[in-house]
Amino acid sequence: MAGKDPTNDHGSPAAWTTVAIMLIGSTVSGLALIWDSPTIFFSGLGVVVAGGIVGKVMQMMGLGKQPA
Repeated sequence: MAGKDPTNDHGSPAAWTTVAIMLIGSTVSGLALIWDSPTIFFSGLGVVVAGGIVGKVMQMMGLGKQPA
């Protein structure tokens, strides 16, 4: 096939990076609930917020999904 298939879109580097960082942060926060550690819990939430910021910065750098 000549060109990209629009139905076969697997995201962008910005999206994959954002999801990976947020997954790590939510995993840390979830484990902190089991360990009964508020400090680690809120640190994990901070990682989730940082993931959103990193994703937005990467999108602004041109690594996000390009408009059609």
